[in-house]
Amino acid sequence: MPMYKVQPYNSGDVKVDLPSCMYTLPNVHQAPCGHHEQGVPEPALQALESRQEDILKRLYELKAAVDGLSKMIQTPDADLDVTDMIQADESAASASCKADLDSILGKDYGALRDIVINANPSVPPLSLLILHGLLCERYQVLSTVHTHSSVTAIPEPLLKCFGDQVNKKSRQDYQLGFTLIWKDVPKPQMKFSIQNMCPIEGEGNIARFLFSLLGDTFSAVTSTLIDSWVDTAIFQMREGSSKEKAAVLRAMNSALGKTPWLVGNELTIADIVSWCAIQQSGNTTAVPANVLKWMKSCENLLSFNTVLKLLK
Repeated sequence: MPMYKVQPYNSGDVKVDLPSCMYTLPNVHQAPCGHHEQGVPEPALQALESRQEDILKRLYELKAAVDGLSKMIQTPDADLDVTDMIQADESAASASCKADLDSILGKDYGALRDIVINANPSVPPLSLLILHGLLCERYQVLSTVHTHSSVTAIPEPLLKCFGDQVNKKSRQDYQLGFTLIWKDVPKPQMKFSIQNMCPIEGEGNIARFLFSLLGDTFSAVTSTLIDSWVDTAIFQMREGSSKEKAAVLRAMNSALGKTPWLVGNELTIADIVSWCAIQQSGNTTAVPANVLKWMKSCENLLSFNTVLKLLK
């Protein structure tokens, strides 16, 4: 017997259509009306494929270029030994030729071309003094030393670093003027044309300019090595830590085991600046054998020997 009885919710003649699925989606395998026919790619897809082909083509070209460069370098670690190239350059062209001062410094028009350098006596630019001696061997140089009011006490050897300065000739008989002013400056400064030229700062940069007046010409590879040794001497040997100085001495010892000078068989600005950096760093005793032999070769030259007397 039922507990209670409920009346029917609806009459029995009402028909209800029940769904066969929860919801319907359009068929993705059939192209809708208004779109491109099946098998024809869309413009965006064509642009993407074209871009991909261009990228692959450029990659193939870069790979071919790298393969070509790798064949030029014979050593397994891609460390190119340029010793033979330097010697070939020296045999193919003369090591030095007299520089044309007019092409480097411009026409004098009757006036003496004077190079003016400001330097601090507490850190004398030894390399510039050596280059002054080399310039005097090649040109008629009028050398003068002055003292600026910003400095008071200057050692006597620095005041006479160019000798007694007894000029027996008139000013117009000289080819070049070299004026050194001892002044309280943070780093050496050089001016050639006082009115028109910004100063060249730094001992290395001034040394490069003065060395160019000697007329020595080098290939691109040799010039790059020279510049590298100059920067290494100034920033690591003279101003670096003890570990950096030791690393530079090892590199110099290795290079001097192949050639008598740092870069090839001729004296360059690299030897001048490096020798001065070793003297100023105080590492003149603890040097390898090849470096010691090279230092003695430098000191046998008159311009080096003159500067060496200033350090005693």
